[in-house]
Amino acid sequence: MLTSLKQEKFMLLALIAAVAAYPLEHWMLHNGQMVALLAGLALIGFIVVASMRVAHHAEQLAEKVGDPYGTMILTLAAVLVEVVILAIMMSNEPSPTLVRDTIYSAVMLDINGILGLAALMGGIKHGEQSYNDDSARTYSVMILTAMGVSMVVPEFIPEADWKIYSAFTIGAMVVLYTLFLRMQVGPHSYFFSYSYPDKRRKTLPEEQAPPVNLAFSIGTLVFGVIVIGALAEVMSKTLDLGLEGTGAPPVVTAIVVAAISAAPEILTALRAALANRMQSVVNIALGASLSTVILTVPVMEAMALYSGQPFQMAMTPVQSVMVLITLIVSAINLNDGETNAIEGMTHFVLFATFIMLSLLGV
Repeated sequence: MLTSLKQEKFMLLALIAAVAAYPLEHWMLHNGQMVALLAGLALIGFIVVASMRVAHHAEQLAEKVGDPYGTMILTLAAVLVEVVILAIMMSNEPSPTLVRDTIYSAVMLDINGILGLAALMGGIKHGEQSYNDDSARTYSVMILTAMGVSMVVPEFIPEADWKIYSAFTIGAMVVLYTLFLRMQVGPHSYFFSYSYPDKRRKTLPEEQAPPVNLAFSIGTLVFGVIVIGALAEVMSKTLDLGLEGTGAPPVVTAIVVAAISAAPEILTALRAALANRMQSVVNIALGASLSTVILTVPVMEAMALYSGQPFQMAMTPVQSVMVLITLIVSAINLNDGETNAIEGMTHFVLFATFIMLSLLGV
């Protein structure tokens, strides 16, 4: 037990930060903008640390159950963190575009950032890297459908009918994800796995393999999400005050939320790419994008219906173009079952373009 607690020292630090943040909240918010900004950045650091531990335990569970269940657990853990942070931030100070911008940022970060960087680094080290192209096609078409229904079509829905379409969107996302989940863990699970006959991972002998305590991992994962929620409660207020009047683009907050949830996935995907296991990268990057859209949208739309306050879900013209270009490039690159450094670079350039447009406030 003592050994387990030592391994969770960073989670304990995040817990201490959460406990300290509440009594200090008034002080942080009433001692100047700089203090609030620094406090917000510090709390973001603790949230990232806690999310890394959540991802670590999700990864342990993933290794225990194997693919495709493994990557599903990883992506669901990341989306859970994102939904918790978003829900708390929206309950504190509702922003009509925060949900839309966060989902858009997450898709750009997952597909262009994670997949692009992993394919680039993996391609430089290994050349062409193989994966199951059935998974890429399945993910891509579902991402396009989910984003089209929930983030493009709303632009043409009359304001008076937003509740009806919002309820329809919730139903559509639930049906899509239910079918996808059945495919991923059912008769089509082979779509999301790949056999590596020539290059297998080195495994420790059974007696040397570190044991996985399922109950402890699940408990720590849930506990970590609670700690993240507590930290996000104070972080959202200090960050809003710290950025107020600085001229920072509104999308910065959305990028921060997306980056927090994606941080653990980046490390996992890069390790998989360098180990020449591109299937895991595809499952993580595209799976996280799909899960972000298809799970975040119904939860947040349900919040909107409950509060009676609609969110601005329709993407801007620039966002729509960037998503369209990303999915077209993805469909072309991920159509042959092999990635290389050039394909990785194309996605990474799109990610750099997304960052530049965000800094310009476009």
